[in-house]
Amino acid sequence: MSRTARRYLIAGLLVLAAPMVLDRFWPDLLADFARGLVYGVALGLLLGALVKARATEACDSSTPALRRRYLREFLPPMTAYVVAVLVSMTWLRHVETPALRALVALLPVPAIALAMRAIVRHIRDTDEMQRRIELEAVSIATALVSLVYLSAGFLQSAKVIDIPSAVAMIWVFPLVIVVYAIAKLAIARRYR
Repeated sequence: MSRTARRYLIAGLLVLAAPMVLDRFWPDLLADFARGLVYGVALGLLLGALVKARATEACDSSTPALRRRYLREFLPPMTAYVVAVLVSMTWLRHVETPALRALVALLPVPAIALAMRAIVRHIRDTDEMQRRIELEAVSIATALVSLVYLSAGFLQSAKVIDIPSAVAMIWVFPLVIVVYAIAKLAIARRYR
């Protein structure tokens, strides 16, 4: 296991343990939303550890300078996204005007747009083999998530399942990212 994978694993386990420790000493300190956010971060770190542990050299052949630029452009918008989601959810409880509610609800979107810009720039500036891996992974991810979303829509229409539309729409992008990471690992193995 690489050093980075070990770091992700340790961080994920520590973040996962945090709510348990807090609940033991300070019950009711964390609201359900905060607890869910902490568990989501922990799950993301553990998934990152798995991805890093299973990644092959062919999985990311970009130069160290390109990776550093990517992280410089990607991490601040993602941090801003988390903060914007928290602020947006808090403010939406207190805002009544529809136009203002729309602005508050869309507060996280610019941060995601900047993160997507960083992803596109990273892919654009990699070599041909890496672009091919990225393109195949993105294609598979969007096709699979679209198929799942379409299937869920049919099941919803048939009244077999009942998923609130807001939940379904919000989870499309994170699901694409997770499926993309898994697809990228599988595709990179072919070029090893």
